[in-house]
Amino acid sequence: MRYVSTRGGAAPAAFLDILLGGLMGDGGLAMPERYPQVGAAELARWRGLSYPQLAFEILRLYADDISSSELKQIVDKTYTAAVFHSADITPVRQLEEGVFIAGLSNGPTLAFKDVAMQLLGNLFEHALAKTGAELNILGATSGDTGSAAEYAMRGKQGIRVFMLSPHQKMSPFQTAQMFSLQDANIINIAVRGVFDDCQDIVKAVSNDHAFKSKYSIGTVNSINWARVVAQVVYYFKAYFAATQSNDQQVSFAVPSGNFGNICAGHIARCMGLPVRKLILATNENDVLDEFFRTGIYRVRPSERVQQTSSPSMDISKASNFERFVFDLVGRDSKTVASLWRQLDRDGIFDLSRTPHFARIADYGFVSGSSKHADRLETIRSVHSKYNQIIDTHTADGVKVGLQHREAGVPLICLETALPAKFAATIKEAIGRDPEVPYGMTGLERLPQRFCVLDADDVAVKDLIVRTCANP
Repeated sequence: MRYVSTRGGAAPAAFLDILLGGLMGDGGLAMPERYPQVGAAELARWRGLSYPQLAFEILRLYADDISSSELKQIVDKTYTAAVFHSADITPVRQLEEGVFIAGLSNGPTLAFKDVAMQLLGNLFEHALAKTGAELNILGATSGDTGSAAEYAMRGKQGIRVFMLSPHQKMSPFQTAQMFSLQDANIINIAVRGVFDDCQDIVKAVSNDHAFKSKYSIGTVNSINWARVVAQVVYYFKAYFAATQSNDQQVSFAVPSGNFGNICAGHIARCMGLPVRKLILATNENDVLDEFFRTGIYRVRPSERVQQTSSPSMDISKASNFERFVFDLVGRDSKTVASLWRQLDRDGIFDLSRTPHFARIADYGFVSGSSKHADRLETIRSVHSKYNQIIDTHTADGVKVGLQHREAGVPLICLETALPAKFAATIKEAIGRDPEVPYGMTGLERLPQRFCVLDADDVAVKDLIVRTCANP
């Protein structure tokens, strides 16, 4: 399997070649030259597999430059009941006939990001052990990526994590999960700005090729292909759990800010998973919903990104969206490069009158948005009807998913995080605090370790240089 850039300016590369690097050399994102096709025989064989077995079968299609024995060891080390508190890893629970929630938040930081990030940490360790090299990971988070990355990388030899987050714009629990870590290889940077500012810094540093090479800069954001492909696995696993036959179709409702999670669903569908609809749910920051309804992709300036009660989706520039557009325009990298030049210049591109936008339905995408009052009502309703508490982001997905539900088609809503991470909104919705999982009580009272910087890539580079000079 070889990987190409969405913008066409980088030579094809193998999986391990793109694993540590993040952006391709031309600023584009890595994409497989083709999607492996999964037919009826494979689906039948995979239906009865355990999560680690299924993960191995899917990942080996994309990481064929890692030996089968080594990949199996990495996967088996990653997906254990000890780490994910369930042998199923991502157990699916039924709300009512035909409506399910895929439980993706059983990992160490209580968010779906753990499913991919735990694998990424072990893949990084494997790749670095081969060469004896070191890696400085630069990441940006709106809430959950940061803690998932830090818990996956803490204490790992040869790895430092520089994690950018928007200053005072995450929930108190999310902030405490990150900033309370005292590991020397974890460096938390609170940026005066919004998530988009943090993400822009990561991309600016990644595009400084001399600096990136000198300081071995890698990324754990969902621009990293390995994170996206790891998420493909639980789409297949959830499909098998919610159906009795591989002749059935299902629809997935996915809360989406940076488009990474639903991009994995798009890939699964392109591989042959019988998916009828991919239902994209946004919060008040509805840039993606606007595109899928109108064909216009219009990013918002930082000052217009709203701070909401589903903060992990307070995003205007969706990094993984470029991967989908690459497929939508027939994998024409010149078109993608032109669109993103226009986006950088004008903050907008418009596909509404093109044949490309007419193909949206071919990929199964529909969308909708949710506001604070909607998620409060959804949390109340799910609690009242099913005696279950869901977090604010999952509520956005359930609300929009039910709007697009079709009779006879199972609807699987992807859980984003456990409700304990957003206690204030849960209490506003149902009048009491959610349960805090064992070992997390008192997290917000622990000492915190972080620094505050302006939204300036030069300041971040300077911190990286000083840290590397004084390990």
